[in-house]
Amino acid sequence: MISSPMARRLRAYVAAGLAVTGGWVAPALAAGAMATGGLTSQPIGHYDFCKLHPGECSIRPANLAPAAMTDGLMRKLINVTARVNAAVKPMSDMEIYGKDEVWAYPDKGVGDCEDYVLEKRRQLSRMGISLADLLITVVRKPDGEGHAVLTVRTDDGDYVLDNLNDKVKAWDQTGYRFLKRQAIDNTGRWVSIRGGQQVLVGSVQ
Repeated sequence: MISSPMARRLRAYVAAGLAVTGGWVAPALAAGAMATGGLTSQPIGHYDFCKLHPGECSIRPANLAPAAMTDGLMRKLINVTARVNAAVKPMSDMEIYGKDEVWAYPDKGVGDCEDYVLEKRRQLSRMGISLADLLITVVRKPDGEGHAVLTVRTDDGDYVLDNLNDKVKAWDQTGYRFLKRQAIDNTGRWVSIRGGQQVLVGSVQ
């Protein structure tokens, strides 16, 4: 049973039938953490990104504990999600670069799902959140299409920041099938997510 002050407040809201506004969807109970498996293949887009930004893909965070969920942290997640989603115009890699699977910061104001994730991760890291708690994650949408989101690890469970929705949701409230994500102890490695399916996008071993 999760007994943090925030989890108790969430249960009180749900018991009272109250909606939580401001972009945060409150689950009836804290979702908890995803169950991850062993090392798995790195998405090809991340592999190419790491060749261009090697310093970003060899970081080993010293503190691997999940971030403490506070009202302040949730405000940061909500604000960064809304700000980046509004600032970046959705555009496919083929439209931007003339080829598929290019992961890049959306510095020109356009990008696809991975680019939104990279920018949110960059902004939250600059706010002092450990990269061990800001994990690029590959999912499958209900229609079967591959997608990328940012998972934020907290002591109240894992939450998802998504360019398709401004709401910060518990991972198991998204409707996605979670496939793989960055390892918490090495920004260049990836781990499987138990219960996921084989991802049908380009990856490298």
